Amino acid sequence: MEKRKIILSGVKPTGTPTLGNYIGAMKNFGKLQEEHKDDLFVFFVADLHALTTPQDPKELKKNINDVAALYLACGLKEENLLLFIQSEVVEHVQLSLILEGMTYMGELERMTQYKDKKQKQVEGVSSALFTYPVLMAADILLYDADFVPVGEDQMQHLEITRDLANRFNNRFGETFTIPEGLVVKTGARIKDLQNPLIKMDKSAPNPKGCIYLLEPISSVKKKIMSAVTDNLGEVKYNVKKQPGIANLMTIYSSLTNLSFKEVEKKYAGKGYGEFKKDLAEIVAQEIEGVQKKYNELINSEYLKNLLEKGKTEASKLASKKINKVYKKVGLK
Repeated sequence: MEKRKIILSGVKPTGTPTLGNYIGAMKNFGKLQEEHKDDLFVFFVADLHALTTPQDPKELKKNINDVAALYLACGLKEENLLLFIQSEVVEHVQLSLILEGMTYMGELERMTQYKDKKQKQVEGVSSALFTYPVLMAADILLYDADFVPVGEDQMQHLEITRDLANRFNNRFGETFTIPEGLVVKTGARIKDLQNPLIKMDKSAPNPKGCIYLLEPISSVKKKIMSAVTDNLGEVKYNVKKQPGIANLMTIYSSLTNLSFKEVEKKYAGKGYGEFKKDLAEIVAQEIEGVQKKYNELINSEYLKNLLEKGKTEASKLASKKINKVYKKVGLK
């Protein structure tokens, strides 16, 4: 019988996810899991990665459980899922330290995300941010992941993971599976409601531009109704001339599966008011569904038991791998 494949993904618990996160990635994880129902889906809350930048301890603790509950609320199923919190499996850090000894400074200095974050961070850059890709490599290699769902901005991290796995295997003998990128169908990129030229982001300067998955439904509707449009008055998909309406149409299309042409036809001769009102109801209904499931999960024994079970199973796999690595490098 063929060994089932392992698909691995982790999410940082930094702030409440947004509508942009939901449409762009979160709601697709359930579909991906369904497509690979004969494989093992390893999904962890990457709380150690959150520490690369300053965090409020109370907020971080809350966000860790929120992320686990929200991803389940957005479609992850228990059947072929291994769900756990990264920091509860100490082997992630142990393997990261081993791999750091095989990683060159130049490789890390070339990482695009490091350069970008270095430019944005005002208060100096931590060494943890610099070595972030090594911990990410450890996350993947620890479980012999066959596939890692990646977007374009993460391909560089996967490449350094593959390089480190090959480097270790060449030096110490076959130890790690070389992971492959799983280019998944991502949802549309949702823009800021007040400035449709930038992406919807939880750290946006204007809070009215961003919809959070856990904010009150009345607030969600208000933000849609007050979203920036234009004075042309036509519901047409034209990113250059009507970026605000194009963004709202993208949200509409993503949540109803109607094409842009179908949306245009539906609102032909009608003003923005009716379109926005309908969209506000569609978004509210979608988020309400997520919040209902989240509220059922967040303080439940079910979530607690699922994370505990995940921790136990992940620890077994990780312990076996780290023992093998320690023997190879001479620590055992």
